[in-house]
Amino acid sequence: MEKDWKKVYTGSNFYKIELIRQVLEDRDIHAVVLNKQDSSYKFGQIELYVHESNVEGAKEIIEEMSEIED
Repeated sequence: MEKDWKKVYTGSNFYKIELIRQVLEDRDIHAVVLNKQDSSYKFGQIELYVHESNVEGAKEIIEEMSEIED
């Protein structure tokens, strides 16, 4: 991965992270998913990265999404 990318979210639910990634992309924040889960047993983490210039905006969007979910 190129430098200047920061992790903004970590989880184990691929669909949730993909949904977050899609919302970020819809709001013009390019996001990359790094899947570190074991493909056979599904343990491990999935990480979501954005460019450091978009970290604050991405975190705000993720926070808004988590408020809706609760």
